[in-house]
Amino acid sequence: LMRGLAALAIFAACSDPLAPFQPEVTNATDNFQLQATNVRSSTSTVVYNWTNTGTRATINHSTTTTAGTAALVIRDGAGTVVYTKTLVPSLNEPTVAGVAGTWKIELTMTNYSGTLNFRAQKL
Repeated sequence: LMRGLAALAIFAACSDPLAPFQPEVTNATDNFQLQATNVRSSTSTVVYNWTNTGTRATINHSTTTTAGTAALVIRDGAGTVVYTKTLVPSLNEPTVAGVAGTWKIELTMTNYSGTLNFRAQKL
């Protein structure tokens, strides 16, 4: 069993383009947060499934970009885009109203370097 878990951990690390930067991800119902420091020259997209029991969320940015861009696209339980924005140093704003359920948080980095930090919380 331990050998299987180790293999799973290695597989998970390889499939996550942020893994080399030791991201801290909290993915709990109604509360999602991601932080990754010292990200260097990353061009990739990562998608997280997040359960939001509400119809809106507050998005809090606290990202330091030294090169490139990091953009968020958030889709509600029906797959409709409810939020799209490039991550910035300081911003706190709501999504538009959507459908509760499994939301998708899509982070797209283009030649991104810096520290990623953002949170989505049920509103």
